[in-house]
Amino acid sequence: MTYNPKDYYFHKAKSENYAARSVFKLQEIDERFKLLKSGYKVLDLGAAPGSWSQFASEKVGDQGRVLGIDIQQIRLTLPNSVFITADLHDINLEEIMKDHGITPPFDVILSDMAPKTTGIRITDQTRSLELCELALATAERFLRPRGSFVAKLFHSDEFEIFRKRLRERFGRVEVIRPKSTRKESKEIFFVCQLFQVPVSKPDKKA
Repeated sequence: MTYNPKDYYFHKAKSENYAARSVFKLQEIDERFKLLKSGYKVLDLGAAPGSWSQFASEKVGDQGRVLGIDIQQIRLTLPNSVFITADLHDINLEEIMKDHGITPPFDVILSDMAPKTTGIRITDQTRSLELCELALATAERFLRPRGSFVAKLFHSDEFEIFRKRLRERFGRVEVIRPKSTRKESKEIFFVCQLFQVPVSKPDKKA
């Protein structure tokens, strides 16, 4: 089947005024797992061009907040949302939140981050896993107890290892490949709920 960038979901997103077809992946995830609720605070990693933030913004409403971060500029204006153009590796998230009046923890952390693909499968998979690990480290710092986390991964041999790590931190870990995912795509989504905040062990005295 010939690759068609302007498929059914592309036109559906355009007709519903969403920035990208990827919105329907989050919509399906939310319909199944009920992650987003009115008044929630949401951190959207890899947010450009902004369709996930648009959907989250609608779901959390006037009392909620959305913070979207991406290395690409997000050209959206939403009343309950803030967008930062930056590399997650290089920013002080606490300072950014403070500057914009957002107080952690977040109820939901989303990561649709993906590497620039090289066409070399192992390289792309490795970089995708690194972004998932970065998103998980961010969730460990800023997600509330029993909060939810969604992360995209290019499927690889490291899948089971990463899923095991997630299961150590969340009470429920599911894997989903949304219907709107292109057939040729290797991406899957981890949907994690019931975050268990790591308990820091006190230093032993010598």
